[in-house]
Amino acid sequence: MMLAMIAAIALAALPAQQAAHPHAMPGEEAVDPYTASAANVGARAFTGDRMANAFHGKSGIKRIVDGLVARAYADAVIGSIFEGQDRVRLTRTLHEQFCFILNAGCVYTGRAMKSSHKDLGIQHADMNRLVELLQDAMREEGVAFAAQNRFLSKLAPMRGDIVER
Repeated sequence: MMLAMIAAIALAALPAQQAAHPHAMPGEEAVDPYTASAANVGARAFTGDRMANAFHGKSGIKRIVDGLVARAYADAVIGSIFEGQDRVRLTRTLHEQFCFILNAGCVYTGRAMKSSHKDLGIQHADMNRLVELLQDAMREEGVAFAAQNRFLSKLAPMRGDIVER
């Protein structure tokens, strides 16, 4: 009973859009309801702190994601895929995903890969270009090549849920 009261008070304190769309954070566009789950992340997390340290912890992961997102939106090859997409939400959920996979202490609250990329028309070449941009961002952060490859090997199986044609 007490828990229900606290939840009701918390929901009442949220802006109407936030209460109606619990997965959209302030500054993000509303999204259709979905069940948040660690299974949505698309990969198993590394164990230990070696990979998180190789990526310079949460702050390094944030810089990598910020660099990747900036590059992707500005890219002449794949930038059009990102037009009209919620950049704030993409940046947040991508950071959560990378941070979760690298075992840096984050929780992933985003949708599953298949549903979040549905109808974007992503092709193999688009995915390859995004990987190149991620490699640029990781290199800029000073992540060792071996650590980059270990991380990319965790992301690679997601290709089947992301590429549509």
